[in-house]
Amino acid sequence: MADRDSHLQEVLKAPEGPHIAALFDFDGTIIAGYSATAMLWEKIKRREMTAEELVETANVMAQYSMGSMGFSGLMMAASKFMKGVTEDSYFEFGEELYQKHIARKVYPESRELIEAHMAKGHTVAIVSSATIYQIEPTARDLNIEHVLCSQYEVENGEFTGNIIRPLCFGEGKVIAAEKLAEEYKLDLKKSYFYSDSYDDIELLERVGKPRPLNPNSKLREVAKERGWPLQKFDSRGQGRPVDYLRTVYATGSLVTSFVAGLPIWALTGSQREATNFSTGLFGDVATALTGVELDVTGEENLWINRPCIFVFNHQSKADVMIMAKLVRKDVGGIAKKEVKDTPIIGKVMEMAGTVFVDRADGRNAIKAMEPLIDAIKVDGKSICIAPEGTRTLSPKIGPFKKGAFHLAMQAGVPMVPIVIHNAGDVAPKNEFVMRPATVKVEILPPVDTSKWKKTTLDAHVAEVRGMFLNALGQTDEEIEITEVAKTTKSPARAKRVKQTTPAAAAGEKTTLKVVPKRAGSQTKTRAPRKKPATRKNAGMTNAKSRPSAAKKSSTSATTKTAAKKPAAKKKATASTTVARKAPVKKPAASKQ
Repeated sequence: MADRDSHLQEVLKAPEGPHIAALFDFDGTIIAGYSATAMLWEKIKRREMTAEELVETANVMAQYSMGSMGFSGLMMAASKFMKGVTEDSYFEFGEELYQKHIARKVYPESRELIEAHMAKGHTVAIVSSATIYQIEPTARDLNIEHVLCSQYEVENGEFTGNIIRPLCFGEGKVIAAEKLAEEYKLDLKKSYFYSDSYDDIELLERVGKPRPLNPNSKLREVAKERGWPLQKFDSRGQGRPVDYLRTVYATGSLVTSFVAGLPIWALTGSQREATNFSTGLFGDVATALTGVELDVTGEENLWINRPCIFVFNHQSKADVMIMAKLVRKDVGGIAKKEVKDTPIIGKVMEMAGTVFVDRADGRNAIKAMEPLIDAIKVDGKSICIAPEGTRTLSPKIGPFKKGAFHLAMQAGVPMVPIVIHNAGDVAPKNEFVMRPATVKVEILPPVDTSKWKKTTLDAHVAEVRGMFLNALGQTDEEIEITEVAKTTKSPARAKRVKQTTPAAAAGEKTTLKVVPKRAGSQTKTRAPRKKPATRKNAGMTNAKSRPSAAKKSSTSATTKTAAKKPAAKKKATASTTVARKAPVKKPAASKQ
């Protein structure tokens, strides 16, 4: 097995140019586990599958796993349950699934590998048998324009119960990759394909640089025989028992660190000294227990202008211990009001000077922070605030709220941006377990707020947020697309994806569907949205995850909205869809 960074180091030394493709399987390669499994469990949890569907799903999956049914048969069995279901309901369900389950499954190592290929100017594409509904939010997050996949047939905005042949599975992946290569003049003999499964052996053999990633046992054996470099990631998926112990003890160290400071309070009568001791101790102990190391630049900026307002981007629950280790003393903070109700921990944070606010009520949240002005002016304390207001699903910066900027302006103190690059490697949003990682942190120079005014506050928010974007190598355009996708009823339309099917590669007829523009949508038309098929071992569960409200009344907000039919369309046949990024008119920060 190759070392942890072998694939990445190879890419960093590789030739540049768009003629080189970097093709990635999805399930097990870009994300840990199977997205279809997440879809199935989500549908079961919502009680949106009938007993008949559950039994049929189990039966078909059993037949497929025993080899008595092929992938095509699996997809055919799945498609019959989707007849009459609106396609939009699946786009919406896919977005919810991404936010709840899939985003936290993205391997940070795969993200870094994809970014390295993009930095080389390579043409990056996902080649998967999973559906576009499962893949698209992740492709958007990773800035991958091309998605090659199987599809269900769609007519007048609804699934017909049929599939588009050939499927993007086995030889079908080769057909789709060759079509992409023909269209974009790619040299597959100089290109890469990353996959975890022997099911992809045809495409692995077709490219010049097959790269098994998290390979199953059969692919591992073949790769060793042929001398293909192997690599396995362990930063996502089921954690080890030691990782759970690390997480529990690190979380509990907030309380034990506070208790350790009580003798100082009792003997000196200084709550402030006790709190300072406990804060630094918590940061040191929690990071040590979880195996988190900090690679810090600009550390001098933490101390040259106190008191101040420290603002940091919020990716992970690990941010709390990272900030404690950095700022160490004479500091207060802000947290969502729900934390206050956490047994013991909420009380400890309150005694340490944390102010709890209702994130949904911006006006009252600013009012609730007024005591912090005295803490700054009278007590000389600095304040830590995450201006995004909540953790983001990925390293991409979200919109900034204005509370921290009002506070800095009213208190008349500088603002110090703390850019945390990859705390999500430790624990992404919605993930309990924390894993060891080296987290890169940049402390930027203090920002003078002495001339700030309410009338120019939007500009100052955009300026500071721009500093984060620059440090992280991000652009407003990328962030705007993500935000549009979260709010529009058809997230797929916020950013188009180049979608190629094996059927389209075979030269079958294509059509163009014209879809009426919805509120929040930035696109008016889209090429035939022949939705992709399902994943290797989970094709049936893909299809089974249809929102039941499309056919019958349901309490699901997703399916209620999606059950509406789009305007009349032609039957969706095999197609090649060229999609473009939605136009960005102004930075997201200016909307706050």
